[in-house]
Amino acid sequence: MTALPRSVRFGYGSGSVATGAFGTVPGLMLLPYLTDSLGIAALAAGFIVFLPKAWDVVLNPIAGRISDRTDDPRGPRRPWLLRAGLLLAASFALIFAAPDMGSKVLEAAWVLVFFLACATAYAFFQVPYVSMPAEMTASYDERTRLMTWRVAILAFTIMLAGATAPLIRDGVGGRDGYRVMGVVMATIIAIGVVSAYRGTRHAPVGSVQPGVGSLRDQLRIVAGARDFRLLLTTFVVQALATGCMLAGVDYLATDVLGKKGASTILFVCFVAPALLLTPAWSAYGARVGKKRGYLVSSGFLAVGALLVASARTAPSIVVFLAVALVGVGYAGAQVFPMAMLPDAAAVDARRTGSGRVGVYTGVWTAGETLGLALGPGLFAVVLAIGGYRSSTDGDVAQPDSALTAITLGFSVLPAALVLLSLVWLVRYSLTSSDVETSEVGT
Repeated sequence: MTALPRSVRFGYGSGSVATGAFGTVPGLMLLPYLTDSLGIAALAAGFIVFLPKAWDVVLNPIAGRISDRTDDPRGPRRPWLLRAGLLLAASFALIFAAPDMGSKVLEAAWVLVFFLACATAYAFFQVPYVSMPAEMTASYDERTRLMTWRVAILAFTIMLAGATAPLIRDGVGGRDGYRVMGVVMATIIAIGVVSAYRGTRHAPVGSVQPGVGSLRDQLRIVAGARDFRLLLTTFVVQALATGCMLAGVDYLATDVLGKKGASTILFVCFVAPALLLTPAWSAYGARVGKKRGYLVSSGFLAVGALLVASARTAPSIVVFLAVALVGVGYAGAQVFPMAMLPDAAAVDARRTGSGRVGVYTGVWTAGETLGLALGPGLFAVVLAIGGYRSSTDGDVAQPDSALTAITLGFSVLPAALVLLSLVWLVRYSLTSSDVETSEVGT
């Protein structure tokens, strides 16, 4: 099987600059923006964060079906990278650009409208983007190598965006800090979009043969694919755990650790191991198999999260090291499922003779989006239960119950979710022998 050129691997992986920035910054910054800058109550803020993501859950399978049926000399997926990606960047900047309207309701509505627009554009970028590997190569191992590039760039972007977004906000100060941060992150997204579009212009693309029947018919078939269903459930539950931790970073750093710049330190601790160990996870998976690699990396993720439960009493260095252990597990827990997804789609295409890669990817990204959306919403519920106090300047003393809620919402809750996800992962059964002969669109 011919290996993909390094330029194509890098070009495809650079799309993770866009997905990483959009996946990280709203999860990290939007809930604090609503509760500590606009003064929105925690439950209402959680609803605002959740609703656009819930819309994506409906939209993603539709976006996949549309990209399956796109007829363009550039390929069925690439045009959507540019069209939707640039709209994604523009609408992202507007999320944090709400003018001072003198009304919490109007300002909350502004955020909701532009977050909905952003989520819509993201669906039409993300679904075609994630669909491409199944059509770029039929090699079981080459997909893992391709995902290694993608996850490495994703990890770098998470560190860049997650570490610098709070610094920009705090450096400028107030609501203007959020506005400037939004523009900078939108620029980063646009760079990733254009790089992915140009970098995949020489990528091999098989002819796409869309599955027959209505979208409902195809969704029913996809839902009946046992291994895909098990893999998706695992990934969604873990996305829920990740969403909780992302939403809690700023609260843990500010209210529990109480250290200036702690948000940035936490993000560096989280992502630096992923940058260093993503190739190691890839090599480990090649030796022991993707499923086993996914199980082991999930174990690291859960143990690291549990150790953060000591945040209120342990020295800060212990918390930072625990988050670094989370980062070790997170790297593998991204590499393996994203390499296993095209395997499941390829097996389906071989079995049925028609390609539903876009629909598979649409369902996958819908599930991921749902998990990442429910994460901040669930964390907001935990905050509300703990009696968290919202404000317009972020300078308010929190009760002891709120500090406990922040700590548990960042640690014990995500760890329990990761461990729960393994109930489905252990039943996954696809191996390289099942997949290697599967080719999409040939």
